[in-house]
Amino acid sequence: MEIMLVEIAERLEAMHRAIEGAIEGLPDEALDWQPGPGMNSLGVLVTHTIGAQRFWIGDVAGGDDSGRDREAEFRANGVNAAELIERSRAVLTHNRSVFAGLSAADLSVVRAVATSGRRVTTAWAILHALEHTALHAGHIEITRQLWDAACDAER
Repeated sequence: MEIMLVEIAERLEAMHRAIEGAIEGLPDEALDWQPGPGMNSLGVLVTHTIGAQRFWIGDVAGGDDSGRDREAEFRANGVNAAELIERSRAVLTHNRSVFAGLSAADLSVVRAVATSGRRVTTAWAILHALEHTALHAGHIEITRQLWDAACDAER
């Protein structure tokens, strides 16, 4: 595997560990709790983060259609932490599989984004997945802190 892809895979794995740590052991109601009107729950944030990463790395960079329903990610409800962690780990496994099949030359290949018709390089799609995951990992950690604060306030 190309060294840059090894490094990106390791960064994504670290972010997934942080995400998993933020939701592990939470009661189901915590995953559906919204910190305010119109704000995303932990369940939505994790579902969307995983779905987006699978799309950009698997669908776009890897050419392996996931059948993603982006809008459904924002309606996620009633999903427990164990299921989200299982999905997270499945995406990491898929990432490694995609990365193992890419060469340095493949990173320059221009690929079509099926949902928009936009054209991006393989490298752009992978870096976008990394950037997007980092952004939402932060949102997930902050939302967990808000949940903890709300629970503390009720005591």
